[in-house]
Amino acid sequence: MKIRIIVLSVLISSILPAYAQIDVEKKIDELLSKMTLEEKVGQMNQLNFDALTDDLVGNLKVGNVGSLLNVTDPEMVNQVQRIVMNESRVPIPLIIGRDVIHGFKTIFPIPLGQAASFSPEVVEEGARVAAAEARSTGVTWTFAPMLDISRDARWGRIAESLGEDPYLTGKLGAAMVRGFQGSGDLASRDAIAACVKHFVGYGASEGGRDYNSTNIPPLLMRNVYLPPFHETIKAGAATLMTSFNDNDEIPASGNGYILKNILRDEWDFDGFVVSDWASMGEMIAHGFAKDARQVAEISANAGLDMEMVSGAYIVHLAELVCSGKVPEEAVDTAVRNILRIKFRLGLFENPYVDTSKGSVLYADEHLKSARQAAVESAILLKNENILPLSEKTKIAVIGPMADAAHDQLGTWIFDGDKNYTVTPVGALKDEYKHINYVYEPALGYSRDKNKANFEKAKNAAQSADVAVVFLGEESILSGEAHSLSNINLIGVQSELLQAVKSAGKPVVLVIMAGRPLTIERDLPYADAVLYNFHPGTMGGPAIWDLLFGKANPSGKLPVTFVREVGQIPMYYNHNNTGRPAPDQVSMLDDIEQEAGQTSLGNTSFYLDSGRDPLFPFGYGLSYTQFDYSDLVLSSKTIPVNGSLKVKATVKNTGKTEGTEVVQLYIQDVVGSIVRPVRELKGFQRVTLKAGESKTVEFTLTPDELGFYGRDLIKRVEPGDFNVWIGGDSKASLKGSFVVE
Repeated sequence: MKIRIIVLSVLISSILPAYAQIDVEKKIDELLSKMTLEEKVGQMNQLNFDALTDDLVGNLKVGNVGSLLNVTDPEMVNQVQRIVMNESRVPIPLIIGRDVIHGFKTIFPIPLGQAASFSPEVVEEGARVAAAEARSTGVTWTFAPMLDISRDARWGRIAESLGEDPYLTGKLGAAMVRGFQGSGDLASRDAIAACVKHFVGYGASEGGRDYNSTNIPPLLMRNVYLPPFHETIKAGAATLMTSFNDNDEIPASGNGYILKNILRDEWDFDGFVVSDWASMGEMIAHGFAKDARQVAEISANAGLDMEMVSGAYIVHLAELVCSGKVPEEAVDTAVRNILRIKFRLGLFENPYVDTSKGSVLYADEHLKSARQAAVESAILLKNENILPLSEKTKIAVIGPMADAAHDQLGTWIFDGDKNYTVTPVGALKDEYKHINYVYEPALGYSRDKNKANFEKAKNAAQSADVAVVFLGEESILSGEAHSLSNINLIGVQSELLQAVKSAGKPVVLVIMAGRPLTIERDLPYADAVLYNFHPGTMGGPAIWDLLFGKANPSGKLPVTFVREVGQIPMYYNHNNTGRPAPDQVSMLDDIEQEAGQTSLGNTSFYLDSGRDPLFPFGYGLSYTQFDYSDLVLSSKTIPVNGSLKVKATVKNTGKTEGTEVVQLYIQDVVGSIVRPVRELKGFQRVTLKAGESKTVEFTLTPDELGFYGRDLIKRVEPGDFNVWIGGDSKASLKGSFVVE
């Protein structure tokens, strides 16, 4: 009897979601039958909220607004919801949108930093905390995660990305969706709708210049830029945002192929698509539309459901339907998509914020999670036997980022409050108050070029046992519309580091930045380097936890660090050339030692900066060491539809417990199209005590082994494959197998 009850329970639980969906679709049909064409178009219109003006109230009453941006006062949210629910002809709640990118009030590391954790758990928890805090104020929709593959550190929005790799971006993006959306229950009081962006290719903007054109051919689009989006759609992402760029001469907000053929027909996406801020209207500047009327026609016919702020739909779309330029079915489909998400969010049942509940903002558990995320996101790039520091050491704390409460938070923190930020100096004053230290910022901020206090910094270093120098970027130097052509440490920070090093004491360089900077010139002046992509509210204590050895660095680079900006774009999963450079390639200084020699062969490398980056993708040190051995494959041959298990032993050969990110890479040796030299296809965080070993196992499926060929169909091709396991993309523990 008990078994029957369990089976019946499982059967019912599997059937209920289908019935619930049928019920939602019936409710949508009922609403649509009551709505005028103008009211339907109103649902496709999103406005930015500045104040509750008479004009806005009028638009809300007549049904001209489907969504409002940037309302974060719970009382105001309730007020605008009451207007549409009580005073409009067809009561339909508003969806309230806000950029909640890496935290609402409690700020986590920027997305690029979270990606350095290689931890879906860290990413999901950060989104969960952000969703709980945001929904408590009435926000029900965020514009994250950003899934743009980012191979150019000059692009300011690399800070908002999850790095250069499509596999890592897809796995972490799906985790972020789950965190925001409460594992599927959008109606939960601590869930908000995710919006994956920017569809598609925005990270490939020419020259790293924001809003610029991209030139991504179909095969590269299918194999690199689209997969992360598909991964998050499969994870249940509620909404999607088009990008600013044109690709192959077609602006994304008017591209019916990506919005209909790929998103709807191939991927079965049933949420709604919103434009980026005024990106529909910008098709006029692109030269793709002559006026706002044509903008509305192009985007509606392309399948773009909601317009963000530019107003072409609300002014022109009804008339375009009446004139036959846009079929009313296109409008009905768009409104269905929008209403579907509003029902799933539970807004029809309860559009209001319960202001009687206690605040969850900056909850202790949220701050604890943010601190742990900052710990796991930090990357140790260099350590010449100086870290971890003893807490009995006298420390000179130097540099403009040591007490930069706002800048530590990073870009996209509209709701973050610097008064809650715990900086490194703040952590010394509070939690680490027993530490003997002297503080000399030397510079007021990262761009400060006044060297007047350099001597004070040098004297501070001389008075201490070790100098910890905090350098990097202000938050304003990365993010949207903050591209750079020079990505060295800005201003005179490198000179400050050199001045401190001249004091003759060991130097630890701690960097907080929104992008991978070109720091090769700075490495000789630091005995250790700890890199933090803007670490958020709890970055200060997290950094000291790492420097004092209370935590062991485990972050890995989600992007390649170039030696100098002229190497960009440089990324690990590149195609081989017909003349690949040999493993050992000298630089120009070495070449010049041999009189008359100006080349080391006609191969693909730079005479001045060589073949390789400064630090490869996946790189990161620990206070212990890890040894890889005993690579075992479950078979030497598999069928094209088969799977393969790959195992290796990882041993902690050091003297302290540590966590290693074990990474699996493959290469399809010969394909019908040129395949990358390596591709990440698996990763696991493994914690080992000193002397402990563990066998780590991965499963390679047809999904990992396949790729899109010239016919734009994904399949696994027979042939030879290489496989590597190791601690970064230069992993040397190698095996091979054959797909038959």
